[in-house]
Amino acid sequence: MSWLEERVALITGGASGIGFAVAERFLAEGAKVAILDRSKEDVDKVATAHDDVVGVVGDVTSYQDNVRAVQKTVQAFGKLDVFIGNAGIFDYFVHLADCEGEKLGKAFDEIFSVNVKAYLLGARAALPELLKCDDPSVIFTVSNSGFYTSGGGPLYTASKHGVVGVVRELAYELAPKIRVNGVAPGGTITGLRGIEKLEQGDTVLSTVPDIEQLMSTTNPLQYAQRPADHAGLYVLLASPQNSRAVTGVVINSDGGLGVRGMVQPAGGMELTS
Repeated sequence: MSWLEERVALITGGASGIGFAVAERFLAEGAKVAILDRSKEDVDKVATAHDDVVGVVGDVTSYQDNVRAVQKTVQAFGKLDVFIGNAGIFDYFVHLADCEGEKLGKAFDEIFSVNVKAYLLGARAALPELLKCDDPSVIFTVSNSGFYTSGGGPLYTASKHGVVGVVRELAYELAPKIRVNGVAPGGTITGLRGIEKLEQGDTVLSTVPDIEQLMSTTNPLQYAQRPADHAGLYVLLASPQNSRAVTGVVINSDGGLGVRGMVQPAGGMELTS
């Protein structure tokens, strides 16, 4: 029997990138899957590829859209065991000094609304149904920027540090009934978009010039990660058979950033024999 057989998961941002990879892996493990995503085009593509996926087009920053996604999940599958908050946006490394003061507040509100508030709204919408199930689980997508600097600008880094706080606080508040954990991917080639208030809404991470080389040179494994590289960790954390005692934990899936050591800046000291 599969770890996730007969489990039901709702994934935000599940129509592309890491969310879609997680959805496909859950399906392969025998789970039922629903996705909430803002892109009707992407949701339709998923529905075409997988007849047994429930797709909901909506805004993760809207509580009512999160409630609607939960309702459609339960209507289709009878329950909800796992909520995965995954939708996110990026700031494309905009430094504080390079962000106009008048735009800073609006950009902050936008990225925190998607990267932090939406996770709380989704978890709250899912809570009544999760409490009806045995061994329910909540999993949030964090980032290496939840732990380290230079994985984004101050807006993105602050938002992902915020998600770490959400994981820990909800793990405390929702125990002993619901386990709450996170996965922190490193640089991953996806269609992650930028902040619209900074005119980055049409910028897509996977199309940034030399992005694969940039990602592969920042971690000890020298590897630019793909969405599927992280999917198994969500399976692990959603499985009561294999992670029943795990809560309040964020698993780093970042190519070893925590052991990369000191990186010398260009023109730094050179070793001599």
